[in-house]
Amino acid sequence: MSNYPTKVFLNDKILDYQDAKISVFDRGFLFGDSIYEVMVQINRNFFYEQEHLKRLSDCLQKINIDFDIKTISEKIDNLLEMSGLKEKDCLLYIQVTRGVAPRKHAFPKNVKPTLMMYALPFVLPDINQNHISVVTIQDYRWHRCDIKTTSLLGNVMANDYATKQGAYESVLIRDGKVTESSHCNIFFVKDNIVYTHPANEFILDGITRRIVMELCKNLNLELREEAIILEDIYYTDEAFLTGTTTQIASIRKINNHFFYKDKETGPITKKLQEAYYKLKQEKNT
Repeated sequence: MSNYPTKVFLNDKILDYQDAKISVFDRGFLFGDSIYEVMVQINRNFFYEQEHLKRLSDCLQKINIDFDIKTISEKIDNLLEMSGLKEKDCLLYIQVTRGVAPRKHAFPKNVKPTLMMYALPFVLPDINQNHISVVTIQDYRWHRCDIKTTSLLGNVMANDYATKQGAYESVLIRDGKVTESSHCNIFFVKDNIVYTHPANEFILDGITRRIVMELCKNLNLELREEAIILEDIYYTDEAFLTGTTTQIASIRKINNHFFYKDKETGPITKKLQEAYYKLKQEKNT
């Protein structure tokens, strides 16, 4: 993936990325007063596009930004065309801020939202073959993690902690229970039962999370939306992360606890990975 895109969509203009500039009084810049979304195009189709756009719309409504998502599809097409990615696999980033206004905490009235988007070449592997290590850290974030806001400092700090420990991700612990990780959802398997934190204000209800839950149903796997206690994670049989670009990633080690000494994948994780790959083929052919 390139570090920067060739083109950026900014307020109905498609610009070279060097020329894309916002006001210093944009509330997304000043307050993180904005919502974002990420989705991937596979074989000229965005995977679960409507679900991603609905989540974007829902989150905008939660923070009272008046923005019509119905206007965005044509703009995405134009951006992909100008970026040379219309026919290629790519990643699309979308961000909507409340707009430009003098710096005051209260929401301003009659302000036009700022829309920014860019696309990058990005090819998902058929199956994520990585066997990753994660570490646990206290979840110090706010109480509205269900909102996909760009105010991600808590997530960024948690991920930076993992990186400095030589791990891929930080698993977040709130009140002694696992919530999610810094940019993925997390699942555990014990005695062939799949567990994940319920979709409430303490996690982002990931689109891939929802897909995996549906796959569990299709595969007749028992699924429980229950938070796992920190001490119990060391007695589970498998664990895996889910996310738009992560897909389904097997966890090999949590802290100093190894699920597998070698690069193995648990049977339930593997079954879900294969089902996810099959779903991608069905949706994008």
